[in-house]
Amino acid sequence: MDIVPNHTSDRHEWFREALAAGRGSRARRRYIFRDGLGPRGEQPPNDWESGFGGPAWEPAGDGQWYFHHFAKEQPDLDWDDEEVREDFLRTLRFWSDRGVDGFRVDVAHGLVKDLSEPFAPWTEVAVTDRPDGSHPLWDRDAVHEIYAEWRRVFDEYEPPRFAVAEACVHPSRRARYASAKGLGQAFNFEMQDAGWCSADFRRAIDSGLAQTAESGSTTTWLLGCHDSARVATRYGLPRDPDRTPVEVAKDWLLSDGAAPPLDRALGERRARAAALVSLALPGSAYLYQGDELGLHEVGDLAPDVLEDPIATRSGGREKGRDGCRVPLPWSAGGPSLGFGPGPARPPQPEWFADYAVSAQADDPDSTLNMYRRANRLRAVLNTDGAFEWLPSGTDVLHFRRSGPWHCVANFGTEPAELPTGEVLLSSAPLEAGRLPRDATAWLRVSPS
Repeated sequence: MDIVPNHTSDRHEWFREALAAGRGSRARRRYIFRDGLGPRGEQPPNDWESGFGGPAWEPAGDGQWYFHHFAKEQPDLDWDDEEVREDFLRTLRFWSDRGVDGFRVDVAHGLVKDLSEPFAPWTEVAVTDRPDGSHPLWDRDAVHEIYAEWRRVFDEYEPPRFAVAEACVHPSRRARYASAKGLGQAFNFEMQDAGWCSADFRRAIDSGLAQTAESGSTTTWLLGCHDSARVATRYGLPRDPDRTPVEVAKDWLLSDGAAPPLDRALGERRARAAALVSLALPGSAYLYQGDELGLHEVGDLAPDVLEDPIATRSGGREKGRDGCRVPLPWSAGGPSLGFGPGPARPPQPEWFADYAVSAQADDPDSTLNMYRRANRLRAVLNTDGAFEWLPSGTDVLHFRRSGPWHCVANFGTEPAELPTGEVLLSSAPLEAGRLPRDATAWLRVSPS
């Protein structure tokens, strides 16, 4: 289950009660209300900005303002309030009692805040990547006291309930969220941010494995999520060594697909290769829905169908995340390509029909069937956490997993030699027994 502890809707009964109850009320202590500046509190308490653009404060109508790190419809909870903490413990038990195995914790690093005065200016607060827990809004040390309480609830069950943190923090601090005394796992976004080159992937893998050793948990591998342009699109855009593929894709979206040029076939080929790298690694693999179909970002959505507040609150400076959230195509026909009885929103482009599950299911070479074969093999091959880098060329990654399982990925421009063995799966057809460019293969190699 997805659980959102940082904020509620402004339609939540708690928040409606807080607005109606007025200044100094018990109901307002569940949220972050502050007096405004000026004779009648007509100005916000400080100059902080929302993560979605625009001010982070919204007037309550009585000289006070409430804090929202995201949209104004998402008021932040105050986790210093005991009633908030107790309510979430009840919520965790409510779903765990009904058989939920675990929780994906949204904005896990944002619950505890320091809003003591004097407020730091926004120019300082805007710099979020701090390795020491000193940021007033993100990744404060006290957040782990909350998750220690959650862990005690999780451990009341047999088997213990599971949780994974969405925590966009400095890599040196990620392991604390994955601790066995905390949530147990944290998303590793480094592979998502890696450019298409062997050095970037190797750094991301080494970092993830180091986190495993530090936290005592299993690491996580993901190539995409609901907050970034789709992986097939990112890998089809020209690489910029000074920026991540996610940043390059944001510029592409704002150009309405005009520049830089998108090579769709190359992006899909590299996305398939990257998938086999991530699925061959020890730990947990997370897949963003639609990547198993090879979907691209829908980059030409009209302004009147955009729903992401990033697009509206940024005044057009960002396109938002709607392009990766278009409903999936299940069939090649129908008003929403099998997603539901009516038109999809945001609308699906015509080319989505070519990527539908029904169009791929009977094609043995489809991206969908590659993922299915990889997951079946992974269940058999991934028997322990063994991992070993093996010698390879500059543009090739080669590692050995459980027993004789080898993974070789070619990031170069020329075909690469493979070790002698049985090829179990490849993201692209071999060329005279060699691994072509932008491809990954799994092999069973007999000990020499």
